[in-house]
Parts: sequence; C-alpha cells; structure tokens
Amino acid sequence: MILIANDQEWAARALESILAPEGYPVIRAYTGRQALELARLKSPDVVILDSQMPDLHGNEVCRTLRADPQFGVTTPIIITTAGPSGRTDRLAALRAGAWEFFGHPLDGEAVLLKIKTYAASKLTVDRLRNEGMLDELTGLYNANGLHRRAREIGSEAGRQHQALACVVVSPEAAGIDFEVAKAVELIQSVAAKFGALLRQAGRAADAIGRVGPLEFGVVAPATSTEGAVKLVERFNHLVDTLPIDPDAPIGRLVLRAGYCSVANFAESEVDAVQMLHRATTALRDGDRTERIHAFAPVAN
Repeated sequence: MILIANDQEWAARALESILAPEGYPVIRAYTGRQALELARLKSPDVVILDSQMPDLHGNEVCRTLRADPQFGVTTPIIITTAGPSGRTDRLAALRAGAWEFFGHPLDGEAVLLKIKTYAASKLTVDRLRNEGMLDELTGLYNANGLHRRAREIGSEAGRQHQALACVVVSPEAAGIDFEVAKAVELIQSVAAKFGALLRQAGRAADAIGRVGPLEFGVVAPATSTEGAVKLVERFNHLVDTLPIDPDAPIGRLVLRAGYCSVANFAESEVDAVQMLHRATTALRDGDRTERIHAFAPVAN
C-alpha cells in the first residue's frame, strides 16, 4: 500500500496513474496531519509527501514519521515538489529522513522503478521482523538474524576465497549497574543512538546486529585484519558524537572492540558464527585498559 499526501489533485492523480496499473493500492491524504493519521492507521509500505501541503511542510511530516517507532528508518518516504527545486531542497528533504526527492515534471519510469525497489526493501524488513531476526530497539539484526547473515556471507566469502572479519564493539562506561532500572533505561537510550550511527556508517556489504545490551557485531566480507582495525577506528569516531545526557551518571563513553579475521575464508578452520563468538571473547576477556583486541587462541 502506498500513501500519497498532496492537496494538488492533478499531481496526486499523476502519481496514482503511474502506480495503479502496477497493482499498488493507493490511499490519499490532502494535508500533513491527515498524512500522519493515515500513516499510523494503515502502516503503508511507501509514503509520498508533497513538500508544500496546506498545514505542514512535507519535511516536517517526514521528520515526525521518522521519530515514530512504528516507522523509524525502515519505511521508504519520498518527498515531491511542484515548484522550483534545487540542490538545497533535495538536501533538506534527505536531512529530514526522506529516501528520495523528486521535482516536477516527474519521470514516471524512474519513479516507478525506485518505488518497486523501496517497496521490496520494506517487505524484506517486515519479513525479517516477523521471523524474529531484527532487534526492535535499533532496527539492526538481533543475534539470531546476525548469525544467519554471517553464515550466508561466510558461504559467499568461501566461494570467492575472500578475507573475512568479524568485529564486536561496545560503547562502555564505568559505573553502569544492570540491576538498576534507571541504568537499564540509560543503556537502552545509548544502544538506540549508537545503533542509528552504525546504520549510517556501515557498508552496504556488511551485516550489523545487536548481540548484547551494549554489544554490536559486524560481519565484514573482503576485510583483512588491517581493515578490521580501520573499521573499529571509524566507529570510535562515532562514539564521540553520541549525545549523552550531561546529568547521566556514566560520564564519557569509550568504545572497546574485539575482532577475529582470516585472510582466506575458504581455508578457515571455523565458520563465520564461530568467528563472531571469538570476536566477542576477545572483547570481553581482553585487557580493559586497551581499546581493541584480536582473538588469540589459548595455547595447550
């Protein structure tokens, strides 16, 4: 189902004429507030917002939907405009959380192709959520989902004789007590914010999941030991951007990491899920004065 929010009848009909022949059910809204109400009621697969509705700007509607856990970042939102548009308008729409920005006249074929791709992505996310493979708080894979993706990525890496790295990172701070309800709420807040940053910074080929309250695993194909370290360094910069309540009792967060890597996965003695477990062991058992640890097998 696709929600079109536009008070201009001709523009809305133009979009509907592109979508209806392809079998997409369409629902209509004429104001920003109607769009928010219908979106929450119907949970559409794609939302198409006009930028200049009578009551709310399309960017404002988009930001409101993005802040709603029912939609988060997983629902495709497209913003359109009938007036003059340029790079500034496009960037503003993207900053608001839109997946795409179109000006008129619309290129019907391009719009349809992108909507097909976006709708397929949304259905995949819904399927994964229904199968219990997604972490509801962050929108990343949960441990079960990450393990499944690790096996798939490992299988392909083996066929291609590629390097493979598994990294587990954790933004940590002294003084967190998991038995204290307020601390648990704080951990949930940090996990949600850090998870959002990982979604932005991760490569398309990587699989990223939440494997513990504040532990996140990354399965990175075609990534050497050096690449694993660089990956951690990139994530480390993200931690410094996390907005933390200055009154919170945990102080500044520090990123710690463990990793396990192989130069040619076809010759690996362990599978990708075992590599994730080894990376977790390196994180948890490593010297806590150091930030990154490679897995080191215990000598007999």
